[in-house]
Amino acid sequence: MTSTFDPETAENHPDIEKQWAVKSFHHAETYFKLVNAVPPRQLKLTSIDEEIHAAFRFEFPDLNVGELREMEDFKTEAAKAKWRNFINQYQNKVEDFNFGTLLRNRCGEDYGPNNAFFVTRFQFYCIEIARNREGYNDVLHQKK
Repeated sequence: MTSTFDPETAENHPDIEKQWAVKSFHHAETYFKLVNAVPPRQLKLTSIDEEIHAAFRFEFPDLNVGELREMEDFKTEAAKAKWRNFINQYQNKVEDFNFGTLLRNRCGEDYGPNNAFFVTRFQFYCIEIARNREGYNDVLHQKK
């Protein structure tokens, strides 16, 4: 008997959640070190950064990447639907596009309990590529 997987009703397994959290934290830590060490405008996060940035800004022209509002920008039903439609276009273009990743709310600060939330890897790329290209992350490199 074959059953279909429904992510809306699936239970979370604590060990898997811990593994995802550790992997996500490691990714965040590595990225933050990188953005502090290299001028952010020179960073290339994917092979299609320019395409992602142009498409992101076309779809989300008014999104303030400097200071994100987790609920309004990502978690409302309307925001989730808009992001889902946008993200799915890159399913075969970006590796691990839907992998859970930490994203900073405020770009001028380090990751922390009040400055991070979970998004997909592709959402992380959209926001961080925009922050890098538009100069929002420059403050991190200048702090060193």
